[in-house]
Amino acid sequence: MSDEGIGKVAPASSEPSSKVTVLPDAEDHETTIPKGSIDPVYEAKARVLNHAVQEIGMGWYQWQLFMVVGFGYGADNFWPIITSLILAPIAKEFSVSRPPLLTLAQNIGLLAGAVFWGFGCDLFGRKLGFTLTLGITAVFGLVAAGSPNFAAIGCFAALWSFGVGGNLPVDSAVFLEFLPGSHQYLLTILSIHWAVAQVIATLIAWPLLGNLTCQENQALCTKGDNMGWRYFIICTGGISMIQFVVRVFVFTVYESPKYLMGKGRDDDAVRVVHEVARRNGKSTSLTLADLQACDPLRGGVQTDAGTALKRKMEAINLSHVRELFKTRKLIYSTSLIMSAWALIGLGYPLYNAFLPYLQASRGVQFGDGSTYLTYRNSLIIAVLGVPGALIGGALVELPGFGRKGTLAASTVLTGAFLYASTTATSSESLLGWNCAYNFCSNVMYSVLYGFTPELFPTKDRGTGNALTASANRIFGIMAPIIAMFANLQTSAPVYVSGALFIAAGLLVLLLPFESRGKASL
Repeated sequence: MSDEGIGKVAPASSEPSSKVTVLPDAEDHETTIPKGSIDPVYEAKARVLNHAVQEIGMGWYQWQLFMVVGFGYGADNFWPIITSLILAPIAKEFSVSRPPLLTLAQNIGLLAGAVFWGFGCDLFGRKLGFTLTLGITAVFGLVAAGSPNFAAIGCFAALWSFGVGGNLPVDSAVFLEFLPGSHQYLLTILSIHWAVAQVIATLIAWPLLGNLTCQENQALCTKGDNMGWRYFIICTGGISMIQFVVRVFVFTVYESPKYLMGKGRDDDAVRVVHEVARRNGKSTSLTLADLQACDPLRGGVQTDAGTALKRKMEAINLSHVRELFKTRKLIYSTSLIMSAWALIGLGYPLYNAFLPYLQASRGVQFGDGSTYLTYRNSLIIAVLGVPGALIGGALVELPGFGRKGTLAASTVLTGAFLYASTTATSSESLLGWNCAYNFCSNVMYSVLYGFTPELFPTKDRGTGNALTASANRIFGIMAPIIAMFANLQTSAPVYVSGALFIAAGLLVLLLPFESRGKASL
């Protein structure tokens, strides 16, 4: 179903309207980015649309969107976890001297996806990326099961990660732009899908990788003895394919009204708002005149086919990037959140991507390094992450604590528990510290994923998400390179990872904006 076929726009008067029903109330809503920081016409229209979405409220359309957007959020953790889980059996089967190369291939794909889909969704809209990213992930994930050698699985990991890398920048924008300001905390709760995806991956991995792959101390590992990881990728690729089918054929997502408004398509923006209201069984007083009243000189962008093509060609510049560094506070905010993402981007994969490998190797030292126990422990650790996302959603609404306090505290605690894990003298104590680490890191990620898009205006949100995700992926590429030259049998990578988390947590405290109780622009 296309956006063009929905609803009817309440007509605009031929004369400039002197009576606008939405504008007065729209001014009353406090926003994350202070008034006057961005283009005044865009800001005024965004406030009108915020009021309209708030007037409609949280309804059936947004709850359906919560589920299908959750597929993308889940994929963002699901597939990197898959890579970490299959790393040991793949290295065993193909006698790989440098296993972290698989993680490097994955992170290169994640970076390419974050850049292409993140920047792209501000140019060609949210819908295309929202539709294709899961499909790309599923196809190359399924094909990867037939990989004949390490180079092939590395190539397919990069390709499926190109799809995965676009999920978070696009999906967070799609969901936030349909949320009423009173329910923006749900962007944090959305990360429950991220945590559940890890549980699902490890739950499937436990029987398949725990019983159908070569043991850590097995001298000769043949393909026949090691089919578990191939079955595992077929199962997980199948899940992503089902999710893709649901997104495309079961649920209809509409283009973001704020994105449409930012492109000068005010009439389409009003149509979408009215259609969402209809789907929710509500009505809205929004009319085209309300948006046009914000731009009395009618300086909006033309929308005929010729100028649309010209605009798309002209859009390939740095205008969206410049807008995020327009004022001193925006420079400060964008730079700090990018820095936090970068540090976390190095710290998280430096430890988490090699966690099953570390558990297996440390387990051998402790005398219990079987593949069965390794993947059982991975499942236990994953389960402890689920309540982290829920608790994060509750903490961000606490007065005086909010997004910044929750994110800073959880990030510092994540690093602290990593340091504590180096004191483990048995598999049980290592498991305990890793459970605490995963709980705190899930609180951290749930807030980080929700807080970040709130810091950017809609017309530049895809670009902002792309910048932060790119910083995260660029530093993530460094993790496997460090791992190749560091000794994973020692605690050195753990110490480095812990320090990076603590530094990121301290940076968060310096952010100039707090979005608790405020609507996004």
